[in-house]
Amino acid sequence: MDLEKHAQPGPVEPAKADPAPLAEPPALRASDADRDRIADILRDALAEGRLDAAEHSERIDAVYRAKTLGELEPLVKDLPVSGVRPRPAAGPREALETDTPVDAENLIAVFSSSTRKGRWRVGRRTNAFALFGNVEIDLTEALFQQRLTVVNATAIFGNVEVRVPENLSLRGSGTGIFGNFEVHTLEADDPEAPVVVVNGHSVFGNIEAKPKRGKRIADLHDRLRKRLDF
Repeated sequence: MDLEKHAQPGPVEPAKADPAPLAEPPALRASDADRDRIADILRDALAEGRLDAAEHSERIDAVYRAKTLGELEPLVKDLPVSGVRPRPAAGPREALETDTPVDAENLIAVFSSSTRKGRWRVGRRTNAFALFGNVEIDLTEALFQQRLTVVNATAIFGNVEVRVPENLSLRGSGTGIFGNFEVHTLEADDPEAPVVVVNGHSVFGNIEAKPKRGKRIADLHDRLRKRLDF
């Protein structure tokens, strides 16, 4: 008997390669509605005393810098979502004053100027674009139909100016490349006062937002009392 022949090992099977790891799904991009939802939660947390003004300002700035849902959710992870109070049904007269606000308004100045001022209903968003031109947004006599208003400004060899009443909150986030981006931060005494957030980018241009001295929302407390009296 050929013992050496029987002692030979059989063919070695090739090692199986480890399965390729599953690719992580891409992060979902945040929409404007997603940012508004988070901003509403932060607003209620400020009103209930869960956040102070500095914390609220820091988080609301992060809201409008966020690009994905993953960046938004941690901002309200430690806050109750169910604390939002439902609003009462509006009466006939009040319904005329609280019509659904315009989603966005565009102001464009290219080698020209564009101005929005006087008694006008402010939408949730106003987009301003100045190219070798000037855009002026005066909110001192405007009607605020929602608490949070966002102004997105772009100035390229141009100028965008935003003026607000003294008794609301003004915040901003932006950059200036060989230009200027300046927001005079303002915190209203009343936590339910309107909030204006100015986001922008200037390239060889200027973006400036500040309160206008002596201008106030005269009926602010009356409107807030109507909103909360239910």
